[in-house]
Amino acid sequence: MTEISERAVLRRLNDRLGFGPAPGDLEAAIDATVRRLLGPATDAAAAAVPPPTGLEPPAQPKKDDQAAKKAANRQRAAQERKLTIWWLDRMVVSRTAGERLTWFWHGHFATSNQKVRNAAWMLAQNQTQRRLALGRFGDLAPAMIVDTAMIRWLDGQRNRKGAPNENLAREFMELFTLGIGHYQEADVAQGARCLTGWVLRKDGKAATFQRKRFDSGSKTVLGKTGDFDAKGFAGLALAQPASAEFVIGRLWFRLVSATPPDAATVARLTAAYGADRDIRSLLTAMVAEPGFKDPASGLVKQPVEWAVGLMRALGLRPAKLMEKEQTKLLAGLRGMGQLPYRPPSVGGWPAGASWLTTSAGVTRLRLAQQLAKKADLSAVEDAHDKVAAVAALLGVDGWSERTKNALAGVKNPAQLTAVAACAPEYVVSG
Repeated sequence: MTEISERAVLRRLNDRLGFGPAPGDLEAAIDATVRRLLGPATDAAAAAVPPPTGLEPPAQPKKDDQAAKKAANRQRAAQERKLTIWWLDRMVVSRTAGERLTWFWHGHFATSNQKVRNAAWMLAQNQTQRRLALGRFGDLAPAMIVDTAMIRWLDGQRNRKGAPNENLAREFMELFTLGIGHYQEADVAQGARCLTGWVLRKDGKAATFQRKRFDSGSKTVLGKTGDFDAKGFAGLALAQPASAEFVIGRLWFRLVSATPPDAATVARLTAAYGADRDIRSLLTAMVAEPGFKDPASGLVKQPVEWAVGLMRALGLRPAKLMEKEQTKLLAGLRGMGQLPYRPPSVGGWPAGASWLTTSAGVTRLRLAQQLAKKADLSAVEDAHDKVAAVAALLGVDGWSERTKNALAGVKNPAQLTAVAACAPEYVVSG
């Protein structure tokens, strides 16, 4: 199999396990880069960005108080904005794979604040995903099934003894742990019984378990019988042989290639994942696979990945932008179809060519122009070969002749940088 160059491997590692290279990252050794991204060290740069405060939900207005309702909605919108800017800022400064995997799990366990309407719950879910992002999937999945935002998102609070709601049980097996075809309708019905008893509090605090609303008694789920609760149900799903291959496939699709791994690769990755369902070990094995270095394994960057990587390359921090610039950043992401905390459905965001529509391209260029205007581009302006300089700035290995010719005609450094950031060589993580 033909492999990409060592520098291209470095770029791919930084793109897939991070949000693009920071200055100097493409000069490091591959082994050192893997250790930085996947080693046990704490991400000190990201940890130095404290989570926002003041996210408590507004008081419930009276039914006929329209002014109070509008004020509460404005407060929720401001809280979500604060939360989103914080996470984007943390992504930009992050130095390990922890933040990138937190982003992956957000898409995997997709939960939208459009329905949750509680920034504090969204932050709590986000922090759980971050804490467990590179740990054991056997800890992460059970935590998500009783997560307050997830319960609200998939109607878990409506699931009670004698009146089951099957949404969470179904999606947990279909989208989170097993995939279609690896469970029966009876498993959904019995799984819903396992998930009863969880109640959302009117004061906006975390969900609580009320035993009197729990459907105790014998349940048969995925071939096993017992008085299973939420944790037991999660364990039954994860114990299925199909679960490992499903999780491996999802990670491979988002971080390595749109082409599924062959049986031999899956076997090696399953061994690395192990009985402990170790995500860090799995990813370490994944980036060592020949498929990771395959020239055909290019992936189109999701809008958030593209924007965060561009801000990192330009030395911009979302939290330090003026309010109107932050508004433009969020509007640009919305226009491209991807805002953190707002996945379109429980299935998460699309991938690949879905992000390459004409309208998304226009929005991408507009946002790139806005960001480039805020950056110090003296290295590009002073360079004899500005096209090569902008490639170095963005961490691009090189331009195709077509792209090089197009860029050569752009003289303004900010415009040149914006156009380059929208070129295939940057939009696609090669």
